[in-house]
Amino acid sequence: MATSNRLKEQYPMSEIEAIYRRRAVRNYLPQTLDRATINSLLDAAVQAPTAMHEEPWSFVVIQDKEMLNSLSNSIKALIYNEAHNYPKTQIKHLLDLVNNPEFHAFYNASTLIVIYSKYHGPFVAADCWLAAENLMLTACAQGLGTCVIGLAISALNTPEWKMKLNLPSNIVAIAPIIVGIPAGETQVVPRKSPEILVWK
Repeated sequence: MATSNRLKEQYPMSEIEAIYRRRAVRNYLPQTLDRATINSLLDAAVQAPTAMHEEPWSFVVIQDKEMLNSLSNSIKALIYNEAHNYPKTQIKHLLDLVNNPEFHAFYNASTLIVIYSKYHGPFVAADCWLAAENLMLTACAQGLGTCVIGLAISALNTPEWKMKLNLPSNIVAIAPIIVGIPAGETQVVPRKSPEILVWK
C-alpha cells in the first residue's frame, strides 16, 4: 500500500504549486492507498469554506475492486441507455467510450472517493465542490493523481447503488473523485487567461 509519509517526502509541494500542477489523471499504478493517506485527504476536504457553517458533506470510500468494476459497468449501461439525453456533440464520444470493451469508468484507479450532500439547500453543492477542490489539491501536493468522474453521478444516485452502499435514500452524490498513484507524468495543458466581463 502507498503510505502518506513516503509520498509527502517524495513530493513536497506548496499549495500554490499544487494549484498550478493539478491536472486530471487517467492512468494509475495498481497500488492501493492506505487509510492514513485517505484520511489526510478527507481531513483537508472538510476544511473547505461552507455557507452558514452547514458542513453538508459526507464521504464514501470504495476500494473494493469488484465493486468498482460493477459500478463501472452500471455507469456504461446507464450512459448507453440515456445517451439521447446528452448534447449531440457528446453523444458519439460517449457511445464510443461505452462500446469500447477496454474502457473502465474509473481508469483502474484503486480508490474512489464520493462526496455526498446530507441534505438539500441553495449552497450545498457549492460547499461539496469546494471540499472536492481541497481534496484534489492535497492529493496533488502528496504526489497523487485525481480525476472527477462526472459520468458516475447518475449511477451513484440510483436506488440500486444507494442500496448496495447501504446509504439513506435522501443523500445525493455530488462529486465522485478517483485517487491513486499516477502511472506516469500528466501533460500540463495551458489554461486560457481569465475572461473579465466587468472591472469598474
